[in-house]
Amino acid sequence: MAEKCGSEKASSSSPNLTCPLCLDIFVEATILLSCEHTFCRQCLKKYDLTHQDLDHMVCPLCMEITKLYANRVDDLRLNVSINGCVDDYHAKCGGMNAVLEMCQKWKCTACKSLKDAVSFCRTCNCYMCDECLHCHQHLTLLFGDHKIVSMDDVIKGKVSIGHLFEKCSIHKTEKKDMVCEDCKVHVCHRCVLVGHKAHEIKDQVDFEQELRHKVSDLAQRCADEKAELEKNIQNIEIQRHEVHTAVQTLLDDARQAYSIKAKELEENLRNLTEQIHALERSFDDDLNVLKSKYRQRIKSICSSITLVDNDRLGHLETDTLSAHILLCEELDTMLKEVTDRTSAEAIKKKAQEMRFKPADDTRLDLGRISEFTDHPSKAAIKKKAQEKRFKPADDTRLDLVSIAGLDPKMEVIQCVDLRGVMLGMTRHSNSTVAIVYGWYARGIDIIDSNGGMQQYRNTPLSDMKCYDLVLQRDGTLCMSTGKTEAHIYSPLGSRKATIRVRNNIYLLRVNSSPSDEIIITNDGRQVYIYDPTGSTLKHTVQTKHYTRQASTTRTGLIVTSSCWGDPRVVTVYNRDGNAGESLQAPRGVYMYAAVDEQDRVYIASVDWKNGKVVIRLYDLDGLNLRERVEFKALNMTLGWSWCYLVSLSPDMLAFACHKKLYFIKVSL
Repeated sequence: MAEKCGSEKASSSSPNLTCPLCLDIFVEATILLSCEHTFCRQCLKKYDLTHQDLDHMVCPLCMEITKLYANRVDDLRLNVSINGCVDDYHAKCGGMNAVLEMCQKWKCTACKSLKDAVSFCRTCNCYMCDECLHCHQHLTLLFGDHKIVSMDDVIKGKVSIGHLFEKCSIHKTEKKDMVCEDCKVHVCHRCVLVGHKAHEIKDQVDFEQELRHKVSDLAQRCADEKAELEKNIQNIEIQRHEVHTAVQTLLDDARQAYSIKAKELEENLRNLTEQIHALERSFDDDLNVLKSKYRQRIKSICSSITLVDNDRLGHLETDTLSAHILLCEELDTMLKEVTDRTSAEAIKKKAQEMRFKPADDTRLDLGRISEFTDHPSKAAIKKKAQEKRFKPADDTRLDLVSIAGLDPKMEVIQCVDLRGVMLGMTRHSNSTVAIVYGWYARGIDIIDSNGGMQQYRNTPLSDMKCYDLVLQRDGTLCMSTGKTEAHIYSPLGSRKATIRVRNNIYLLRVNSSPSDEIIITNDGRQVYIYDPTGSTLKHTVQTKHYTRQASTTRTGLIVTSSCWGDPRVVTVYNRDGNAGESLQAPRGVYMYAAVDEQDRVYIASVDWKNGKVVIRLYDLDGLNLRERVEFKALNMTLGWSWCYLVSLSPDMLAFACHKKLYFIKVSL
């Protein structure tokens, strides 16, 4: 940028060589390709410092967007013609400091002394030496209302007097000593009468003073804001320390809770182990008693047979014979007794079928030993043996404590008025979406969760309509152009491929899988899955219902929604066409589904009659959806029945309807 000097301002030297940002002669004039406006390269670099998060530059004059690349402003080309004119201008003026040197040689024009001027009278339009300045200051009757400025201020650039010497190009004898604020030009009083009667006109000096006050105020506010932001940065670091302290406290509390519960569980395990060992000893005792009983019987049998079986049986008489016969009868009776051959097996079953009953929800332990009573019709001893079971504790109870204050909730954090009727929407980043419009509002908008909006310019849309779109991870854009075609564009805007689908019922709807496969639906009973380039049809999945929207999970499952169909259902399919149980909406309610990056499914149920939207969160259980949370109903403006639900991140959703876009924060 040029050195500040009153005579070197573009307004007094060469209007075509002035940078609109610094208001000085161009230095390294650089052109913005989109609109061909020119600025100093250093000015553009300073301007770009406040927009480092963008991959483009918005022209400060016309708001057109110029794409920036790796070196940002340094990649922009110089304006060769403007830089040549600047070189010619400096050559004619004798260099950058020539005007400053002239300022220092100005002489008094109020008298004939030819002394060096020390002041300038704006009212008399003349330079003054010390004596003339003394007269102006003391002859208050004549010069009391004159406006005098110091030449030191002029040389330092604090004030400018160059405009007082500029003559009107139309009315040659008149000075352009006024400013038309409506037209943003300097004018003379005759110009005001001829072409600026109804305009806001200000005296040049007053206008300049107001402008300087405004700039000074902005500079002070910038300094104040900078100081405040520095304080905020310091405060952030203080808060960061507090956050780390709080998180460490949570970790310490969790570890302490684990230590306490682990000790309780270890004690509980020891108690259970002792009970089980006691049971084992009890069963051993029962078996030993049974074993002893059988050995005693064997002993009795052996004793009896010894007495009965004798070599002298043929010589027994009278009492001896009678006694022997009695022993034989007793032994026969003993042998006829039914031997209990099931007692040991019963004890075995009793041991095998002992059951474990888990602790109830109010106790954090493994459980306790108890009898199981599901078979009241069996024999008592068999029943007692069979009704012992070991049942593990409920897995949901073996945890520590949860962190309080995290009840599931959902709230709208931003509502954006769209510039047209929404036809399609897709995720652009964790906090932005891309919206495509129908009818009269053409083009694609990128909208962030703070309400900021800018147009997506990498794809030519002037010669075609777009009905839906999806952005892949590498920036590739796939967009539906009607019932038969979808086009694929590179990140730089060139068309890479065209997908053609036959037998269409309605407009093509597009989406993408986590692996960037292209998913296409058309209100028919099929879902088409193409490879990321769009050149190969990988799968055609047959569906039970007419399908308008489809999303996929990381495992390849397909979540479909009929939206307006009859019935209005959400169904999960695998790629072989197998389906789970459908969720069906009540009459008058429309359902729109979205899958997040953790394979959770959000379903928005839109009730047009009551003007409410209820969003529910589901977990996938195979091919079925299991409801986890029903969030509180959201009051939204519903223009018509076509809506779109998109998951941006695990804690952010976007919901669009007609001309409204809502960003929704999710807390689980």
